[in-house]
Amino acid sequence: MSIDAWIIFALFWLVFVVTPGPNAVNCITNGMTLGFRRSLPGVAAILTQAALFLSLSAVGVTALIAASPLAFQALKIIGAGFLIYLGVRSWITARRPVQANAQTGGSIYWRAFAIAVINPKSVAGYLAAFSQFVQPGVPIGAQMWVIFPTALSLTALSYLTYTALGAGLGRAALGAVFNVWLRRGLAICFIIYGVLLGAAATPGRA
Repeated sequence: MSIDAWIIFALFWLVFVVTPGPNAVNCITNGMTLGFRRSLPGVAAILTQAALFLSLSAVGVTALIAASPLAFQALKIIGAGFLIYLGVRSWITARRPVQANAQTGGSIYWRAFAIAVINPKSVAGYLAAFSQFVQPGVPIGAQMWVIFPTALSLTALSYLTYTALGAGLGRAALGAVFNVWLRRGLAICFIIYGVLLGAAATPGRA
């Protein structure tokens, strides 16, 4: 990959991971309720998903998923339903005091991993990255050593920042009412993302 191609890819990936989505909302929520350090398993889960999807994209698995309307539609429905469930549950529990020990590192990890994996936006993003930036005439292995560290570094930076933002809000002198409505606002974001993802068209199809 040339320097020019790398810069274009890095800018694309930066926009992709910085644009707020379900992962960002989850990182902010974790940081606000659990603090920065205890929320790090959630960031690790997103990085795991990123590495997994990069690997699958390299062998064409995500392209196969996108080429199957039935499989992609099922993925959209599952992802949308899960996000809507999280939003409704977060709205209902917004007035309850946050229990710092309510989640273990493992549960934070797997919840974040599920949100990242079942999000069809991720499939679309990885497909776009590989269809636009991978050079067909160059062995994929020779390109992945550039793509992998670039994508994972930018992904980590983005979601660590979102987590820190949530932790900062959690430590700020927020009134109890504002805290409830902030949590409900994030809950609404989950619901909106779920509805939009469920209604979105399959990438590459009308």
